[in-house]
Amino acid sequence: MISDRAGDYLVDIAMASVKYFLDTGKTIVKPDDYPIELDEPLGVFVTINKNNNLRGCIGYAEPVKPVIDATIEVAISAAFNDPRFNQISEKEFEELEFEVTVLTKPEMIVVAHPDQYFDEIEIGRDGLIIQKGYARGLLLPQVAVENAFTKEDFLDHTCMKAGISADSWMDESCDVYKFQGQIFK
Repeated sequence: MISDRAGDYLVDIAMASVKYFLDTGKTIVKPDDYPIELDEPLGVFVTINKNNNLRGCIGYAEPVKPVIDATIEVAISAAFNDPRFNQISEKEFEELEFEVTVLTKPEMIVVAHPDQYFDEIEIGRDGLIIQKGYARGLLLPQVAVENAFTKEDFLDHTCMKAGISADSWMDESCDVYKFQGQIFK
């Protein structure tokens, strides 16, 4: 996917974007000296933690724009527009930890029977997207590890994130996708 240097750059630009927005209320101008590989459109999530607790997480599952631009945008959204949390304050900025996860393109898992999902998902490697109608939930690969989820737990919690019943993944009208992510802190 991307080099470690480029991933570290994304973490730095995510932090700088939030700090600049805190100071000015404006979006940072993309620097001229960023690694050229960050022009590639890739899915990306920015996760902000405080004292090992989630403080904000927003991203794009699909590669909708160059990853450098997407990272700047979702970093600001994670800090100021995640509906689960109050906006980040200037006072707490120094206590924040930033994590950037760069995603592969999601691929639908095609199975004849729902039990076959267990053979197709690897905890620690795969993230999940579950979609049923307009409901859609996504959990990053690290969520399963951090919460010691089994594969069934992971499927259940992704459904709940979509706002549908936990066992919806067993329903034929549900689409299950997997993707991988490179995590940079």
